[in-house]
Amino acid sequence: MYFKKMIGEKCYLSPISVEDAEKYTEWLNDYEITQYLTLASMQISLPAEKEALSRLSKEHNYAIVAKQNDSLIGNCGLINIDHLHRTAEIGIFIGDKQYLGKGYGREALSLLIDYAFSVLNLHNIMLRVYAFNERAKRSYESVGFKMIGKRRNALIRNRITYDMYLMDLLPEDFYSKKDK
Repeated sequence: MYFKKMIGEKCYLSPISVEDAEKYTEWLNDYEITQYLTLASMQISLPAEKEALSRLSKEHNYAIVAKQNDSLIGNCGLINIDHLHRTAEIGIFIGDKQYLGKGYGREALSLLIDYAFSVLNLHNIMLRVYAFNERAKRSYESVGFKMIGKRRNALIRNRITYDMYLMDLLPEDFYSKKDK
């Protein structure tokens, strides 16, 4: 069962449920999905995922649920929240492949960002994205993220090195894009 914490046109964000551990474990062991994530080289067991979801459910992490059929499609969340300096990092992934490239990730990210700025009173949100993940980069730029730097050769996959880009977002960047 999911609870509509933040609601968009295509999807809504719900508190993470440990009961979804099997679905997350399936996704997180699928290289086609995890190649864009830092945990691509990890082996995720069902007990480990249950433990991770239990921990994540106590923080600002949310299930992404498709509105049309209340189907779990991924998750997103805020980490390293610093309330004094009003900063955080954001992460997202769509695990259900049929929802990739259809705007669900962008909408879920926008819902979480609006919540972070409007409710949590954050002022700067950062993310990391690998250079080869063009789809994600375009999505992040479409909600207002700007490139702030890169970590050179931060990832080696298939014996090829890739840079990791650092991007951040301020309220004025986000709301100027959102209001258009």
